[in-house]
Amino acid sequence: MTPTKKRILGTALAAGILSITIMSVFGQAAPTGPAPKAGGSQPPVIAGRAPKPEASAARVGVVDVSAGTHQAVVSGYGEVTSRFVLSLTSQVSGEVMRLADHFETGARFRKGEVMAYLNDTVYQQAVAAARVRVEEARVALEEERLQGLQARQEWERSGLDGEPTSALVLREPYLKAAQAALDDAKAQLSSAERDLTLTQIVAPFDAVVVSRDVQPGSYIQAGTAIANLYSVSEAEIAIPLSAAQWRNLPENQQSGLNVAITDMDGLNHWRGTVVRIEQHLDTGSRQRAAIVQVQQPLDQPVPLYFGTYVTAQIAGKTWNNIWQIPASAVSQKQEVWYVDADNALSKATPDILFQDKDYAYIQPVNGMTAAEIVARPLNSYLVGTKVRHQIQAHSQTSSQAQGVQ
Repeated sequence: MTPTKKRILGTALAAGILSITIMSVFGQAAPTGPAPKAGGSQPPVIAGRAPKPEASAARVGVVDVSAGTHQAVVSGYGEVTSRFVLSLTSQVSGEVMRLADHFETGARFRKGEVMAYLNDTVYQQAVAAARVRVEEARVALEEERLQGLQARQEWERSGLDGEPTSALVLREPYLKAAQAALDDAKAQLSSAERDLTLTQIVAPFDAVVVSRDVQPGSYIQAGTAIANLYSVSEAEIAIPLSAAQWRNLPENQQSGLNVAITDMDGLNHWRGTVVRIEQHLDTGSRQRAAIVQVQQPLDQPVPLYFGTYVTAQIAGKTWNNIWQIPASAVSQKQEVWYVDADNALSKATPDILFQDKDYAYIQPVNGMTAAEIVARPLNSYLVGTKVRHQIQAHSQTSSQAQGVQ
């Protein structure tokens, strides 16, 4: 083949390849669907409303919240203790002759009820001797009174004017000494009778026996421990509270607040009252405690036993214009996420006033009165991300705990 024919053939092949390439490119770019009709219109855009997010935008669940009025409920934990915890000791010495029949651990005694009897022979003798001294002092006083009268009569018969220069002439100091001796004898009798009474060891208040430290036949000295007692009239619970929790209690009416008390299993419930506020910080927790009192704890339908760990819910003050949001809406970073008017994610760090099991109560953020709060924010969220929001059911409920009235 001549060189001329080779050039013609090469040119023809190149032209054919170029044509095939051009047809392939334009064929892929051409629309596969039907062409829009002439005169067709685009979907309308409503003024003031953001366009619908693209189908690829993430879907988030939100709750509508608005400002409302809610009562704070301050929760805390504590251990039930007796108001009075006493190591009962003997005030006199002697042999334990007899114990009360029910003087055992767990037994209850009324105030003034005898728990143990000591040998009182020595103390009865002491009372008898003290009575003798009282009678002798009375006789001595009467004799001195008569001698004083006789001295006065002799002075008057003497014809001397005025009063004697010394009180001894009329025996006045002797009369005072005799009166003082009688008073001392009476005091000794009273002391002896008191010691005799103390040989019967009685409960100083309505109490339950926690431990017993004596047996029949034991010889005890004054100051020896007899038993450990808990008073049963009142139980007290110290509830440590943080500064943020104190903010939710009425400043001028903290005593007398009602308290709902529940055991750690959540099965049993009691009612109590805040009776006083401690005026110091605990050195360990650096918190101040509210003291809750329960009357007759062992006589409740379900006894409230000393040593029980409980939760306490204190009825706090009422807050106006705050948001009630699901507790799950507060992220691990203590932030809340919401969907703005442009269907984009935004976040804020709220002022959390108080919380309960299901809800958190916060001040409105960024000057808004209502918002669409993300119910369960993710750590991967970014501010400005376009989303499709789905409204979830959310009821504005009262924050009062059941039983706190």
